Amino acid sequence: MRQHKQVSALNRQPSVLYLVCAAALFSLLLFYIQSSLFAGSLSLARKSEIIGILSNFQSSVQQCVDKRGLGLTAHIIDHCNLILKYPEGTNSSWYNAQFKHFEPLEYKYDVCEAILLWEQYRNMTTVLTREYLDSRPGGWMDYAPQRIAQLGTKKCTNKTLCEENLNVLLPAKPPFHPRQFRTCAVVGNSGDLLKTTFGKEIDSHDAVIRDNEAPVNEEYAKYVGLKRDFRLVVRGAARNMVPILKGSDTEVLIIKSLTHREINAVIKTIPNPVYLFQGIVLRRGAKGTGMKSIELALSMCDIIDIYGFTVDPGYTEWTRYFSKPRKGHNPLQGRAYYQLLECLGVIRIHSPMRSKRREDWSDIPHREMIRQAHAAALHLKRNEDGHGGDLGQFGNCKVWGNVDPENSGPVSGSPDMSDVRKYSNYSKWEVMPFESLRREAQDHYNQMQGVSLYKMDGNSRSVAPISTTSEKMESICIIPPIQVKKKNQGGSYYYNDQKIPRAL
Repeated sequence: MRQHKQVSALNRQPSVLYLVCAAALFSLLLFYIQSSLFAGSLSLARKSEIIGILSNFQSSVQQCVDKRGLGLTAHIIDHCNLILKYPEGTNSSWYNAQFKHFEPLEYKYDVCEAILLWEQYRNMTTVLTREYLDSRPGGWMDYAPQRIAQLGTKKCTNKTLCEENLNVLLPAKPPFHPRQFRTCAVVGNSGDLLKTTFGKEIDSHDAVIRDNEAPVNEEYAKYVGLKRDFRLVVRGAARNMVPILKGSDTEVLIIKSLTHREINAVIKTIPNPVYLFQGIVLRRGAKGTGMKSIELALSMCDIIDIYGFTVDPGYTEWTRYFSKPRKGHNPLQGRAYYQLLECLGVIRIHSPMRSKRREDWSDIPHREMIRQAHAAALHLKRNEDGHGGDLGQFGNCKVWGNVDPENSGPVSGSPDMSDVRKYSNYSKWEVMPFESLRREAQDHYNQMQGVSLYKMDGNSRSVAPISTTSEKMESICIIPPIQVKKKNQGGSYYYNDQKIPRAL
């Protein structure tokens, strides 16, 4: 009997050892999974804190949409994702011929990605420059031809071929700076502007940005104002730049897409500065020139007020304040995205359907909450990407460039420019003394240590497709010519004692 018990005990010992080993293996597996999920500098406690910050921000965005959305409601999925929904019965009258369906009544957004994208725009330039093409891999041979219509080739066989077509509107470096203006008005073309008298309010802004051929004259002054600082145009409107710019030789014209020889010939005869736009492609955001105008404004302005956009319900046709209605593009999608941007603190919407003429902005998340949400989203994103350390203000820099001070002039233009062009208003922007910038712009320049940030790509043919829920931003960062980069024995490069991600 005693022998039987001893045998049973011996038989149980392997089972116990097996359970102990299995438990140990399970613990190791769990530790490995947690280490994989939370690699980098984020502990579980820090991860929980970050998710809490983002969840609180999502709740504020939800409340903002519900109060200001004129029927739109926000439905939270998690700490980053939400869905904006139109009420049942909304008339989806715009038919998408490409995908053969009417506009949907709900749109999913990744708020974490959106806040990273738009806060980054506050630090960037959106004008194509010579230093960008010099620094971008394949900038002159591959990218530059994409900005020139009727070139006859997909690639420039030599730099001179592209220079001949771009010189006339290519500044050496950014002519405009982040934080350059405190307030900016972006004026769209909606017929709803005729239901208001926003003119004086629009003109009170430090800078006004208009779109395409929208007229500015006494007939419409009380509706849209008379101030003219910047105008973003598509290529078709750029062909008519002389009548569009009539009455102002200082209004800056920025072409949204491409240039070509006809446009270049006209540019040489006018005193107005003319540039090419360079910015991200928002495939799931709002469409049209108005969206690009907001991108342009955010790269120069602290506060952006938009007027004359299709942000109110009930649109059955695409109206304009100065002409008959025309075919438009995705008003429901656009209105939802504009409302999201307002509740992210990017823009402030003005329209005749808002209940209070003097808007109360208290239900929009305040700047400190937005700053905390941006920092939390940034930590979360870098942790997911495996970046444990803090890369500071240069975290999105994927390519670094260094400007050659001997290979750039102060003012854009071609060797055969006319006298009108030589003595034009370009120098107002391109040779602006640093001391003349507002203090906030100077502080930003010093904080960025003089580095210029650009979107890596600015043309739909060279940008990777963007999903429904996210937009991505990768930057080219260009070091000013007076700085010297240092290389240590390990082969890493440093800029002002800060290690940069990639060697120049």
